[in-house]
Amino acid sequence: MTPHSCMHMTSSKHDSVFELIRSMSKAEKRNFKLYATRLAGNQEAKFLSLFDCMDALDEYDEGKILQRCPIKKEQLPNMKAHLYKQILVSIRLLDVQRSLPMQLREMIDFAGILYDKGLYRQSSKQLEKAREQAETAEQFSALIEISDMQKRIESLTISRSIASWSGAVSRRTQKVCEQVSRINDLSNVSMQLYSLYLKLGYARTQKDIDLIEQVFAPQLRQYDSQTLSFTEKVHYYQAMAWYHYIRHDLLNCYRCACRWTALFDREPRMKELMYDFYLRGYSRLLEGLFLLRSYKRFVKRLEDFYQEIAGLDVLNDNARMIAGQIWYSNLINRHFYEGTFSEGVNLVPRIERFLATFGALDIRYRMLIYYKIACLYFGNGDYAKCMEYLARVIRTRDPQIRRDLQCYARILNLICSYESGMDYNIDYQIRSVYVFLVKMNDMQQVQQEMMAFLKRVNSLFEADFKEEFRKLYKKLKPFENHPYERRTFYYLDVLSWLQSKLDGVSVAEVIRRRFLKEVGEAE
Repeated sequence: MTPHSCMHMTSSKHDSVFELIRSMSKAEKRNFKLYATRLAGNQEAKFLSLFDCMDALDEYDEGKILQRCPIKKEQLPNMKAHLYKQILVSIRLLDVQRSLPMQLREMIDFAGILYDKGLYRQSSKQLEKAREQAETAEQFSALIEISDMQKRIESLTISRSIASWSGAVSRRTQKVCEQVSRINDLSNVSMQLYSLYLKLGYARTQKDIDLIEQVFAPQLRQYDSQTLSFTEKVHYYQAMAWYHYIRHDLLNCYRCACRWTALFDREPRMKELMYDFYLRGYSRLLEGLFLLRSYKRFVKRLEDFYQEIAGLDVLNDNARMIAGQIWYSNLINRHFYEGTFSEGVNLVPRIERFLATFGALDIRYRMLIYYKIACLYFGNGDYAKCMEYLARVIRTRDPQIRRDLQCYARILNLICSYESGMDYNIDYQIRSVYVFLVKMNDMQQVQQEMMAFLKRVNSLFEADFKEEFRKLYKKLKPFENHPYERRTFYYLDVLSWLQSKLDGVSVAEVIRRRFLKEVGEAE
């Protein structure tokens, strides 16, 4: 499966209008032309010439634009601002019938226009229609605005039932405000946990685990999922999934992700309204199954995910970007699981096209994909290509972005240097990586043992290698199920690498044997 897209983005020069034009589909461009030329006088409008010129460019070049368009340099900023607004208006007009939030916004705007004209009855009808749809779809922010406008209208009309009516509206508004407050609290907890993961990765020490439990457990324990609305439950299960995931409680993370996605399976209409939450729920579910080594369930849910994104009507550019990132990450995970690295590296050109197409994909997800590709090449024995992709992670300017990936990319790079024979300055590399790990506060016992081994190996005789590999394997094996030391094995399959050295076979062969044994035992 190759997530398709109709856009091509460039980041060579960040120009908002140019990036917006490059993101437009053919249908959106055609609609914009019809919208912009709806008046005869606009046929030769300068902003249309600017649109055609920018649409023809492969990358933003202000010099070419000024040469080809009848626009002076001093006019260009204002013209681009006008074009930007007109494009957004035309896209909104095209998408409004497909988007309930946009439809609600339109109905509220129409009600405002009717209110300003003193047509209170018509305005009230618009608001009541909007309220019914907003309640069904749990669009709570819109409901608050609708209730506020309804109160304004009722205060200007004479009604014998105003007391009972206003009481009902007040109770309804109070309930919505309480729901919005809970959603805000739950989403804040979820975002804090997610931000913590993006910065540090899994909990590294018992101190990390204790801190997470002390800070977040009391906030989550106060909620009873049975009494929450659909939207509240989505945010609750999202927060719970991240809470368990960071603490290495993969089984409970998987269970929360199952409940998370099951919400949408029971309410399919909400998939289009909250598609990003739905896709992220699937991501947690797949990641949980992969780390739990539940192969058959993982493959089944991965196939289900393909069917879901293929049939999701709301698969816009953002949805395609999220879905593609999840799809390719888990396709790579499948090759990790099966030990089919030679097949996995064949995915790389497709993944590179995906990354080039979706230039807006966040740097954190790019780093994750680069790291996974590097691991594919490592498993395939191509250490030069592995180091090439590791360099993309290591070169990240901000050391606080995905510190976990930056640390393990450096460790894997050391192993590649050893394997490829490019170890002439291994002592300098080890010192450099050691300093980085200490600086990032990411030096655990597993890393210490590996660093000590790599430092030693450069001075060993060839006859002693096997014994040293055996000693390291025995030291690391007990940590495989350690409450927090095992995090290293989520990033690096060090034990399979060591086993390959002891057995004299490739890493891929070791992992393939383990996979076939696990699948056979599961039959």
